[in-house]
Amino acid sequence: MEKTYKLLKLLALVLAFAVVIAGAYLLYNQLSGEVSLGGLASAPQSTQSSGDETEPAPQLAPDFTVYDKDNNPVKLSDFQGKPVILNFWASWCGPCVSEMPEFQNFYDQYGEDIHFVLVNLTDGSQETVETASKFVSDQGYTFPIYFDKDLDAAAAYGVNAVPVTYFLDAEGYLVVWAQGALTADMLQQGVDKLLN
Repeated sequence: MEKTYKLLKLLALVLAFAVVIAGAYLLYNQLSGEVSLGGLASAPQSTQSSGDETEPAPQLAPDFTVYDKDNNPVKLSDFQGKPVILNFWASWCGPCVSEMPEFQNFYDQYGEDIHFVLVNLTDGSQETVETASKFVSDQGYTFPIYFDKDLDAAAAYGVNAVPVTYFLDAEGYLVVWAQGALTADMLQQGVDKLLN
């Protein structure tokens, strides 16, 4: 009798664990959105009415103000006219550091055709203008960086983890995006979506 009770208890625990795993899997799939392009996610769409039907419409990227290396305010909307690769990063973030050489390579190759807006999360304590500038200088990176000293950009995009990258078309609409470090292939797929 005692063996049967222990066996039933073990079976109930295994079944409960399986239900939790299945629920977590379903929740993850539901919340992760539509992912395509090998890691890049489709940009969120708004809806617009056309007669009796509602159609998905591109979403305009939220505007924000950051500061350039000379402490001049710069708005994201200032870059309209050419596509934009918008990246949020910090020098203390390992995945951010790992993708920086790829951003440099792509900036060297596409810097004339695409604006690279690399926004440093400059909170004034964990990351300062000085630490971010020293990191970029020490690594020899030449792409432009912008400082989110008021955390206006992070708030506009709901950034709570870095790195995160958005690809915007020349009119400022979101095309695709990715959370986490980008590989060269992922960057190329994003660039292709912007230039084709």
